[in-house]
Amino acid sequence: MPTMLESYSLNLKGKLHTLDRPKIMGILNVTPDSFFDGGKHNNVVHALQRAEMMLHAGADFLDIGGYSSRPGANDVSLEEELERVIAPIKAIKKQFPNAVISIDTFRAEVARQAVAAGADMVNDISAGEDDADMFETIRELQVPYIIMHKQGTPKTMQQNPEYSNVVVEVSTYLSKRALELHKMGVNDVIIDPGFGFGKTLEHNYELLKHLDHFQALDLPILVGISRKSMINKVLGTQPKNALNGTTALHMAALLKGAHILRVHDVKEAVQVTQLWEHLKD
Repeated sequence: MPTMLESYSLNLKGKLHTLDRPKIMGILNVTPDSFFDGGKHNNVVHALQRAEMMLHAGADFLDIGGYSSRPGANDVSLEEELERVIAPIKAIKKQFPNAVISIDTFRAEVARQAVAAGADMVNDISAGEDDADMFETIRELQVPYIIMHKQGTPKTMQQNPEYSNVVVEVSTYLSKRALELHKMGVNDVIIDPGFGFGKTLEHNYELLKHLDHFQALDLPILVGISRKSMINKVLGTQPKNALNGTTALHMAALLKGAHILRVHDVKEAVQVTQLWEHLKD
C-alpha cells in the first residue's frame, strides 16, 4: 500500500502552501557545469524559457541554483554565484508573479539577496554547515528551509563515503539540525536525505528502501534522485538516457512517503504523481 502523506503547510511570505499531495520542484541550473543540463540555462532569456516550460508542465516550485553541486565540482565565488542567480530570479518573478521560487545555495548572503529578489524558500545542501550565518539568516527571513544531508564537499564527497548505518545516521543528523532550527523559531523545515551526496550506490538504495523511516521526524520529505548515478550505475546509462529509471524511482519514493520530488523532467514527474493518486485511493 502507498504511504499516506501527512498534510503539512508552508508559509510562503504570508501565503500558506499545503503539501496535501506530492509536489514537483523543477530544477533550473544557471551554471555552466551541471551534470545534466550544464550551460543550457545560464542566461536570463534561457532561464525564462525553461521556467515557462516547467510551470506550464505543472511544476509547483522552481529551484534555481548557481553553484554546481555535482561530484568533483569546483568552487564558485560569492560574487559569481550572485551574478548567476539574482537576475533570473527577478526576471522569472516579474513574468510569472505566482511562481514559487527556491534558491539552491549554502551561502547566507546569496539566500538573503535571492529572497529580496523574489525567492520564496531556501534549499541548502549543507543544512547550514557550510556558512555559520545561514541559520540566523533563515530565522530572520522566515522562509521555508530545506536541509540536506551530505558527507564531505561536492569536490570530495564520493571519495569512499562510510556509514555504520546510513539510515539511522542520516535521519539522526537531520533530526538534530531541524531541532536546532525549531529552537531558533524556524517553523517550516523540509528534510532531504541527500541521495548521491557522500553515499555509495548501496547507501542510496538503503535510504530509498527505508525512506518511510524519515516520517518519524514529522517533517516534509524532499527527494532528489533525478537522472543521478544511482540510476545510471545500475542500468548502464548516462544522465541523458536516465528518464525511464528516474520515473521508476520517483514512484518508489512516493510509495515510501516523499512529499516533494526535485526533478529535471516536470511533465513526467507530474504524471507519476497522478498515477500515485490513483494507487492511494
